[in-house]
Amino acid sequence: MLERVFYPGHPEPWARRVLLAPFEVLAWGYGAGVRLRGALYDAGLWRGERVEGLRVVSVGNLNVGGTGKTPAVLYLAELLVRAGRRVGILTRGYGRRAKEALTFTGAGPLPSMEEAGDEPLLLARRCPEARLFVGADRRALARRARDEFGLEVVLLDDGFQHRKLARDEDLVVVDEAVGFGNGRMLPRGPLREPLSGLRRATLFWVRASGGGGLELPALPAPVVRTRYRPTAWVDPSGAEHATDALSGRPVLALAGLARPGGFLRTLGELGVDIRGTALFPDHHRFTGRELDEVATRAAALGARVVTTEKDAVRLPAGFEAWTVRLGVEVLEGEPHLLRALGLG
Repeated sequence: MLERVFYPGHPEPWARRVLLAPFEVLAWGYGAGVRLRGALYDAGLWRGERVEGLRVVSVGNLNVGGTGKTPAVLYLAELLVRAGRRVGILTRGYGRRAKEALTFTGAGPLPSMEEAGDEPLLLARRCPEARLFVGADRRALARRARDEFGLEVVLLDDGFQHRKLARDEDLVVVDEAVGFGNGRMLPRGPLREPLSGLRRATLFWVRASGGGGLELPALPAPVVRTRYRPTAWVDPSGAEHATDALSGRPVLALAGLARPGGFLRTLGELGVDIRGTALFPDHHRFTGRELDEVATRAAALGARVVTTEKDAVRLPAGFEAWTVRLGVEVLEGEPHLLRALGLG
């Protein structure tokens, strides 16, 4: 429902506008607070802390959820690792229940999802050479990355609005398929801050839609165009298979995403036969009862359960699901990307 409201795809009928009028009022109040906070930073009355000797690259977005930020962070981390850089990822670990800060790599024992959150675990598994720092105070995490581990560069995950930590580059992820939605701020639309905030960006990471995308407004910084594509299926045992392994096979799609439409389109590209869906809110913690129902439905349909890598992290051991693995291809603007990372 939220996806239809935030990303209507066509002019909204007057009845919907009237129905959602109270959210316009809330959005005005939220926007006033965001603008005031931004003005204080822009005027220099509030300043982000700079951690000298550490390159900080923020990766964020203007929309709330669903733009493809996590694959972007993963791609950048892997690029830095291949270049021989000592890299860390700073993240708050959305949805974690623990309060204390922690650090780990995928090369060692991993914390639980309750301790770290789903996205940090996914990043650690896919890029074990990068060190994850999870906590609310990302200034303290940045100092720790420099002082305790001697890191050279850190990626500030979901950092565009986190201005307490100064950064060398502000990379903003934009999904060409939906752009900036209805252009309204939360809770009436998907925007965390006004479009004028895009002036702070030093680089735009545009996720190409593959056709039929929206025409984006003029972006006030260099652009890196990318394409996300499935690279493999991962079966319940962890073995990888070719992307056509389930072509024509019946599946039930399980996901807890802000915008599940992208996942369903990917499944369509893979040629599977989608017999049913089980869609939940972003970062949803699946209960045993919910998963039992999903498994029962799949069995009745004669279908395999398929899911995303981020959702797979939240599934208990032993739950049978195939996972779509996504990769990133840079279509244009790679020199801008290398410069932003300090590799150019």
